[in-house]
Amino acid sequence: MYYVGVMHLIFEIQESRLVESPEQAMMLMNPLRADIVSRLAEPASAAELARAIGEAPQRMNYHLKALEKAGLIHRVGTRQVRNLVEVLYQAVAKTFILAESLSLSAETLERLKQHGSLAQLVTTAEQLKKDAVLLMEQADKSTEVPSASLHFQIELGSPEERQAFVDDYVAAVKQLVEKYHRGKNGASPYQVVLAAYPKPQQGGDS
Repeated sequence: MYYVGVMHLIFEIQESRLVESPEQAMMLMNPLRADIVSRLAEPASAAELARAIGEAPQRMNYHLKALEKAGLIHRVGTRQVRNLVEVLYQAVAKTFILAESLSLSAETLERLKQHGSLAQLVTTAEQLKKDAVLLMEQADKSTEVPSASLHFQIELGSPEERQAFVDDYVAAVKQLVEKYHRGKNGASPYQVVLAAYPKPQQGGDS
């Protein structure tokens, strides 16, 4: 595949966007559509996204139109590929925060429970950034705040192996938390955040 020119519109992606619309919240609770939005941190075409995710191009166009109508992505330009003109899309923000003011129905709450881990990924990064800034502002210059952050990548094969890793990961951390969480009076509460997920692929092969 080769490209014959690119045209971009002026568009600046936001660092974060507060989601107050139930329609937008439902879009982000859908695993496939949430995946599409996360991949659109950089501009991409429907064809690129279809190849990367393994979705039929017609279905990808359907999802992109729905996300665009909901205001989660924008058209940011076009690109000519041979004799075709591809539309480039980009997310309106890098992260999305679900507003507490959202009035969610029982059905929506059930869907949130089913896909809670995926939806939580949307909000966790922004919350960690906010907490870190507050701790730096509140801590005395001479006071060290005990904290830890780990970031690593492992290779997992079959779906069974991936599920087994997640189960063991959660069980190990749960055991550690139970060991130290004894409801002590006057103790300082600590936040423990877990995240394990497949590394998203950015775009497809050109």
